[in-house]
Amino acid sequence: MEFGKIQNPDAVNFTLPPGSAFNARIWAAVEPTHRPIISIGGPIWANKDYVGKVYPSNAKERDFLHYYTRQFNTIELNLTHYQIPTAGMIERWKAEAAPGFTYCPKFPQIISHERQLIATEGITEEFINAVLNLEEFLGMTFLQLPPNFAPDKWPILETYLKSLPDELDVAVEFRHPDWFSKATVWQQTLERLHLLRRHVVITDVAGRRDVLHMGLSSPVLTLRFIANEGHPTDYTRTDAWIQRLKTWFEKGLQTAYLFIHGGGDNDTAPELILYWIRELNKHCGLNLREPVLQPKVVQGSLF
Repeated sequence: MEFGKIQNPDAVNFTLPPGSAFNARIWAAVEPTHRPIISIGGPIWANKDYVGKVYPSNAKERDFLHYYTRQFNTIELNLTHYQIPTAGMIERWKAEAAPGFTYCPKFPQIISHERQLIATEGITEEFINAVLNLEEFLGMTFLQLPPNFAPDKWPILETYLKSLPDELDVAVEFRHPDWFSKATVWQQTLERLHLLRRHVVITDVAGRRDVLHMGLSSPVLTLRFIANEGHPTDYTRTDAWIQRLKTWFEKGLQTAYLFIHGGGDNDTAPELILYWIRELNKHCGLNLREPVLQPKVVQGSLF
């Protein structure tokens, strides 16, 4: 089952919780910027539904990445969760990327899920060396912890995070409910991440509202927004996030990585990303470049 997926979004209270108490520590240490760095994109480029809508109607599959990087400026790179990229893959990704584009790789599941951060020195080094070779095209990396990685395993996580190089930006995604069920545990976790100069992932998904913790350990937001395939609540939820981001930018949020999932095969993600960008520009005084989407033609009709 897809993480947090439900059949009836209408039954969910999508109200955004207030910001975590620890956020005040973050705002007190930074000055607001009028030019926050915004990276926004989806989790996939290899989608044939994008041909004629996001990509030219004559686009070949081998060209999808080239066109994706010219429509959006980042991607949640889930491919690296299943394999460590080869040198050839890294070189191709760099060659296809438009200037300013960033890849945001997920740590391999053999590290995070199978070995749960234990005895992974060699694999970790291989992964880090690979992604650091992306150079200017490397954005946030994120470490998704497995659902059974509970707070009592913090010493393992701390040791692992300390072993990573400082030049690697890392955001941690927590999924075990016990990280969030006690406010003191979560506040302590944010403080510890802050001291380690590591970031945290916020996930907004219908079926797991606890992972929408609204906490920050740095003035950098990494948000995974999981929509429900074009359901009207996808847009009302977006509206709430735009207003929250407006507030956070005014308080001092410096950088935001926004990964917009459409749900299912992500066919509807491009339209939702376009809506996010337009609303960010309108309400937050930004000037983000909009992707150009064309209406698709099917059997002589537009839709």
